[in-house]
Amino acid sequence: MRGWLEEAGLEVEVDPAGNLFGHAEVPGPKARRIWAGSHLDTVPQGGKFDGALGVVAAIEAVERAGAGSVAAFRGEEVGCIGSTARVGLGGLPDAFVEVHVEQGPRLAAAGAPLGVVTGIVGYARGEVAVEGRPGHAGTTPMADRDDALVKAAELILRLRSKAAALPEAVFTVGRIEAEPGGVNVIPGRVRFSVDVRAPDRERLDALIALTGIDGSRAVPPAEMDDGIRAVIRAEIGGRGLPVVELASGAGHDAGVLVRAGVPSGMLFVRSLNGGVSHSPDEESSREDVELAIEVLAATLARLGDA
Repeated sequence: MRGWLEEAGLEVEVDPAGNLFGHAEVPGPKARRIWAGSHLDTVPQGGKFDGALGVVAAIEAVERAGAGSVAAFRGEEVGCIGSTARVGLGGLPDAFVEVHVEQGPRLAAAGAPLGVVTGIVGYARGEVAVEGRPGHAGTTPMADRDDALVKAAELILRLRSKAAALPEAVFTVGRIEAEPGGVNVIPGRVRFSVDVRAPDRERLDALIALTGIDGSRAVPPAEMDDGIRAVIRAEIGGRGLPVVELASGAGHDAGVLVRAGVPSGMLFVRSLNGGVSHSPDEESSREDVELAIEVLAATLARLGDA
């Protein structure tokens, strides 16, 4: 990537956290510092678009616009460590715009190549324990059992049903551990993970209360800047494309910058193959990517003149 930045005529910077930047020379005393970018890392067995598309699109857009800076943050998939470190180091922009694949099916269902992100959901994670009584799998009558796994399954289904009643809120159990863990032993204790997400604090707090997990370390929702959203909407609509606005159910570096006070915006690119992501089957079309680059370049130019 450093080679591509240099080929684009950008001044390369590597900060102490290992984040990589490419800065265009912006003329004029009132020039604003506008960053565009994303992350280069992905998950094991991941796809080629998640994160990397936003960096490559930023290089092309900054080169076309002749303004702005490209930012490639480290370690987004392991907790946004690069963007978080940059916040601690200082030297933040006046605005940030991130292009990212949607990682879902909503834009495809709407027949829209691009989407304007309204905000990034807040989330909280924790663990729930369910107590029962261990026993012999062969000699304990069904009516006499206190099976912790059965109780946990019933609880998970109840929580799922109640979470589904909150619009745009999601509830996920990704890990279950039964103790003592023998194939011929009735589980006496079960622990399961909980991941809850919602687009606003009210619904996030409702999910935290519902599940009983510790909300003290919850990450609050991050709302995208109204002015940047308006510019992105105008650039999409001006090309005769449908303007679709949607919240992001996944975390992004833009959320870190928003929470640090940087006005930010996000542009989603339609995901194909049913919206699959974090998978080698992840896909977006060349045509949609080109539209995203056009909109991003125009957005950077307008923000730089603001």
